[in-house]
Amino acid sequence: MPFQIVLNIIIAVMWMFLSETYNFSTFAVGYILGIFLLFIMRRFVKRPFYLNRVWKVTLLILLFIRELIMSSIDIVEFVYKKELDNRPGIFALPLEVKSDWEVTLLANLISLTPGTLSLAVSDNHDVLYIHAMDIPDIESSISDIKNTFEKAIMEVTR
Repeated sequence: MPFQIVLNIIIAVMWMFLSETYNFSTFAVGYILGIFLLFIMRRFVKRPFYLNRVWKVTLLILLFIRELIMSSIDIVEFVYKKELDNRPGIFALPLEVKSDWEVTLLANLISLTPGTLSLAVSDNHDVLYIHAMDIPDIESSISDIKNTFEKAIMEVTR
């Protein structure tokens, strides 16, 4: 991926030199031309096309923003309830992500979402312990996290 980005920047700079115009718009046109050329020549590069990963990262960011907004709305509704009928608790999330970076990213995304907090990771990195303000069903909470954050992280990193 870094090789493709550097190659794309080199193509953009070469385009600026060939067109003899040294401004951002010429660089942007050259960069888009470089994306097109790299896409056509992708069978000669052993790595996957780098914009695929950029797209997956963008989707992960949008997923986090959506979850942030939805959980913030849930927290506001919870705060303004007359009767507290929540069921706070701690549950264990079995992890499919294995690298330290993936586990750290997952724990941070969970902690940054209102209403949940990552507490600890097991010694063998197989389980993440999470505290939630309201757990109506532990299995649905586990499947929600696995189907959103963990799945998106694995798509980005693998």
